[in-house]
Amino acid sequence: MVMKPDPIFAAIEQVYQGGPIIYLTPQSRLFNQQIAQQLAQEPRLTLLCGHYEGIDERVCQHLVTDEISIGDYVLTGGELAAMILVDAVSRLIPGVLAEDSPQEESHSGNTLEYPQYTRPPEFRGWRVPDILLSGHHANITHWRRKEALRRTRQRRPDLFARLDLSSKGDQKILRELDAEEGE
Repeated sequence: MVMKPDPIFAAIEQVYQGGPIIYLTPQSRLFNQQIAQQLAQEPRLTLLCGHYEGIDERVCQHLVTDEISIGDYVLTGGELAAMILVDAVSRLIPGVLAEDSPQEESHSGNTLEYPQYTRPPEFRGWRVPDILLSGHHANITHWRRKEALRRTRQRRPDLFARLDLSSKGDQKILRELDAEEGE
């Protein structure tokens, strides 16, 4: 089943108020945090969800301005993909989250986020790292960066390979990680 062009054009023309018209399809560029940040700058987005085999190609050629995939797999429709895009983009709009929150999350700096802990400081014999309880902000910042790099290197070597790690601080952290792994 392929969706016909006439009802799609009629629907979009009825509601369109500017901005990109994005078709959610597995046949396009892969959605990531950088794309979410770009889309968060747009005053409006119009999302088009295909179903089953998708939409008539004339819609893509003459109406759609962008196509985005959420992964290398196929869904029965684009509705779930649209919800993912909306959630990822909306949380980057000022006022939706605490001001600095998105800057420290996974993928914001092309790294995975450092481990998170809460109270109590000890649970079933497992302790929060002492450095996080120290109150020494510079040491905590160093620990967070180190753990983000460790986690990214272990879990997502593809992201790690693209990082710019030329700063003296990052070079020091890499030496520390190498020494710890060599122990």
